Amino acid sequence: MSARHGTAHASLAVLGIKLRQLDLVGPIRDEVRVAQKTVRHTPGEKLYDAFIALLAGAQDLVELNRRLRADPALQAAFGRAACAEQSVVQDTLDACTTANVAQMEQALDRIYREQSCGYRHDYDRTWQLLDVDVSGLPCGKKSALATTGYFAKPLGRVRS
Repeated sequence: MSARHGTAHASLAVLGIKLRQLDLVGPIRDEVRVAQKTVRHTPGEKLYDAFIALLAGAQDLVELNRRLRADPALQAAFGRAACAEQSVVQDTLDACTTANVAQMEQALDRIYREQSCGYRHDYDRTWQLLDVDVSGLPCGKKSALATTGYFAKPLGRVRS
């Protein structure tokens, strides 16, 4: 590991350690087969890098280098010794076919069945309660990605 042992994403690093313990992406690694040669990172590792970058707040794949590749401590928390460069990850996504999408859907279904409490809920015994929050989050008029909308109590929210 590099000399840098800290990360700006400490809570995300803890999540990475837990996901490794659960082997949460195991079904994706086992079932998704992108037809692409491996030079330094496997296609599965590159998909994993994209996932981690999204968790780290990347809005676009171009942010992978800044959010993940520049943070070796975060990479290590997710079990990665290094991170693929963003253009290489983009090439992997471009190489994906409809068959790969179907494989990913199967893998995600398997993850849901293995990890979700909702999948194992006993509907014969009791109803499943879901909590949905449709309130807007407070933000200023110049906030990134802010949109106008109607809220019953618009205090501190962008108004139309």
